Amino acid sequence: MKLSSIKPSPFKSVILPLTAITAGSFWISLKLFDIAFKRVDYVPETSKEKQQYADQYYEYVDWFHKMPSEEWYLNRDDPDKKMVATYIPAEGIAKKTVIIAHGYKGNRETMANYAQMFHNMGYNVLTPDDRGHGDSAGKYISFGWLDRLDYLKWIDQVIDHVGEDSKILLFGVSMGGATVEMLSGERLPTQVKAIIADCGYSSIKEELTYLLKKQYHLPEYPVEPMVSEINKRAAGFGLDSASSMKQLEKNTRPILFIHGGKDTYVPSYMAYENYQATHAPKQIWIVPNATHAESFWYDPVAYKRRVQEFLRTYF
Repeated sequence: MKLSSIKPSPFKSVILPLTAITAGSFWISLKLFDIAFKRVDYVPETSKEKQQYADQYYEYVDWFHKMPSEEWYLNRDDPDKKMVATYIPAEGIAKKTVIIAHGYKGNRETMANYAQMFHNMGYNVLTPDDRGHGDSAGKYISFGWLDRLDYLKWIDQVIDHVGEDSKILLFGVSMGGATVEMLSGERLPTQVKAIIADCGYSSIKEELTYLLKKQYHLPEYPVEPMVSEINKRAAGFGLDSASSMKQLEKNTRPILFIHGGKDTYVPSYMAYENYQATHAPKQIWIVPNATHAESFWYDPVAYKRRVQEFLRTYF
């Protein structure tokens, strides 16, 4: 057959644009992965809604740094795996300890207000820097999924330090809320008595898909699967596996869900999804006028009262 007799493929004009589209989608996915998953060594500016609380925030931070404290470590001698935390002992001998998980691109310092609240309630306080945050190692942010494994080790350290008769509360906000939710499905020591999750997402996949549409006006497909595959190669897990809801289905600890009713970053319907997935004793508190991670700041007195009510019942 002569080459001149071969008719041009009717799909040629389609294949080239499709190839360009695929390449474009991959480029966008790679950029989004860099933005969302790569560590940054600074705390980004907070939302406009929470900037009004800046003076109060820095008063809490000053308190945090002035308090007598200890630095705790995981993998201290391995710079590629070293995790760092601040431990603030209660005044006097206390057997109850709260482990506080921080939010996305935050660090242990950014949880100073919650640390003070629990310290004033008589708790020892442990506030870690998660992977890819603060003084801890890590090239990538795992949105709580790999962090949950580190928190199992932090729990063991608390028990070793405080004693076998420890009573441990897990507490987290935003990504930290999802972290303790994801942690809830693991085999926890009996010393872990309760969990409080403030504005945690139902899964990394659902949160990413929501933000793709809201912030970037992009569809779930093909971007989310591409980002998931990139993360699988970089950090070792696909986004499908990282679900608060699936972990909460296995949870046996009492849990309080807190969420701002005007949260547009992690929408409040995710709190209800997490609540419905939970079979353990559970409570939910939606703060009607609070935006993302604003529930404490909106009314600190009401926040502390609601937390104490839950702890009186279940801790």
